[in-house]
Amino acid sequence: MALMTTNPSPKFLEQDTPARLFRLRSQQWRDVPALRRKRRGLWESVTWSEYYANVRAIALELHAIGIERNAVVCVLAENRPEWLYVDMAAQCMGFAGNGIYPTSSIDQVLYILQDSGAQAVFVENQEQLEKVLAVREQCPSLKTIVVMERDGLRGLSDPQVSFFDDFLLAGQRRSDTDAALFEQRIDAGSAEDLSFLVYTSGTTGAPKGAMILNSNVMFQLTQVKAYLDVDPGDKSISFLPLCHIAERMSTVFNPLAVGLIVHFPENSGTVTNDLREVAPHVLFAPPRFWEKMYSQIDLFMRDAIPLARWAYGKARESGAQVVDAKLNHQPIPSQPWTTQLVRWAALRNVKVFLGLQNVRCALTGAAPVPAELIRWFLTCDIELREAYGMTETAGFCASTPKGGIKLGWAGMKSPGTEMRIGAENEIQIRGPNVFGGYWKLPEKTAEAIDAEGWLGTGDCGELDEQGYLAIRDRLKDILITSGGKNITPSHIESLLKFSPYITDAVVIGDGRNYLTCLVMLDQEHVARHAQEQQIPYTDYTSLARAPAIAALIRTEIERINPQLARVEQVKDFRIIDTLLTAEDEELTPTMKLKRKVIARKYAPLIDSMYGKATPVPDPVPVPA
Repeated sequence: MALMTTNPSPKFLEQDTPARLFRLRSQQWRDVPALRRKRRGLWESVTWSEYYANVRAIALELHAIGIERNAVVCVLAENRPEWLYVDMAAQCMGFAGNGIYPTSSIDQVLYILQDSGAQAVFVENQEQLEKVLAVREQCPSLKTIVVMERDGLRGLSDPQVSFFDDFLLAGQRRSDTDAALFEQRIDAGSAEDLSFLVYTSGTTGAPKGAMILNSNVMFQLTQVKAYLDVDPGDKSISFLPLCHIAERMSTVFNPLAVGLIVHFPENSGTVTNDLREVAPHVLFAPPRFWEKMYSQIDLFMRDAIPLARWAYGKARESGAQVVDAKLNHQPIPSQPWTTQLVRWAALRNVKVFLGLQNVRCALTGAAPVPAELIRWFLTCDIELREAYGMTETAGFCASTPKGGIKLGWAGMKSPGTEMRIGAENEIQIRGPNVFGGYWKLPEKTAEAIDAEGWLGTGDCGELDEQGYLAIRDRLKDILITSGGKNITPSHIESLLKFSPYITDAVVIGDGRNYLTCLVMLDQEHVARHAQEQQIPYTDYTSLARAPAIAALIRTEIERINPQLARVEQVKDFRIIDTLLTAEDEELTPTMKLKRKVIARKYAPLIDSMYGKATPVPDPVPVPA
């Protein structure tokens, strides 16, 4: 087996495109596992040389069927090795890869295929194939459709449709004679070529195709060690949507820099168990994922034996003292060896249960992170570090340094990136990570990037004297009450969502006398509460409408309100009685709420909170 090093040497830095770096790593690490996937309960490995051979086969077959340089090649599938084969094949041949969320509706698939002018689309299965077949007549650029799974399609006969295994086999045959063409295409790429497209989530208006250049990717790869504490051969797991910039960089590109072995779960429903099996060294996920982990332990402890509950309680109590000392940069208080032993044993079991016993780099971003969540993970000896970035910065542009957690702050800018606070406290970024603009939308590009190269992020925030960045909210989401008070709702929503009974919340109050919110229940926890309290229900809707559940949520809000300034306190709420999924218009594919859609669709429910409502009482003042 080849000796594996990250080799951040001149040879690494000489590679000015991801394709050339991919070729270098495939030569350096040829016999080392690059990818692992779970099928039928067993993990299968793909070495770097096999990865390269599969990419070359897909690339040559795409060329053979007439896909042109600079053409867009789409993938409509869950995370799996084939996703990477297609995406990297596009990189190597001078095409542009683009992902489509598997949860996309037919209309959304049509929009992406038309807007991108895609010439090829690779789909996962029959369900995704049917979406494309329903719109292909309206997509004149589309030349071929390739299906990864044959289930339900044995009798399919369509001149425009082929199967992935056949496509791969045909490309492998071409590799025997056309391998030189593949190498020539890699050599022909330049730093300023388009690397891939990422369509924005469309929280406001139609999604836009962000053009990520080869130079953007390569700059980010030189920064990986600034926020990832990993070694060659360490394990990661890919389960967030590959269409999103963070997962795209983490799964497709970061391994080129640091030699991570990427693991693909069997399916979206097995992620929790597969995470325990993999026990990754690096894990990135949005705050809600980490909150779910915390909630899992909360649920588990309810059924645990008394001794386990006692040990966990003692571990949290003693751990909290250590965490407070660390956060305040004070000496760690001495504790009896028995206390230390109980803490180690209890929290070791917690980490093994969650699959986090090997984690050295735990990252979160994309939404505000409750301080108590970070405290809890610190109690477990896991630094949950924040990172800030966006599609238009090709991923992270700021992160919390190791050992440098500062509650309420999202870290420090990455080396080589400029950051400043502009008008209306907008965070602005300039550097080699700033994207190449929006696909076919020069006017939108000009709105986003000024003449001096500064990207307006649309986020408001502040920088402190140490260079730490705080994200306050999206500029467009700031509420102005009828009394003229500016409110940043994300902080309030973050506190609400840390409740185990609330999976999401939308704070309302623009132009109103006081704040209210719409609440979406955490079905698992609320159902458990209903069973324990013998509250009758039949489904999610009946659960959401139960008066006793409304009382539960009211208690949670009353608990949270004292942590807020008086003007920020939530005076009333309503529970949304529909269990929302990514297929619903209220949510983007990345599960972000579309505030305008929420405001329109639930207008009567919102208005009811400003009429004859029973407001949440003001909290009793706590004596100083």
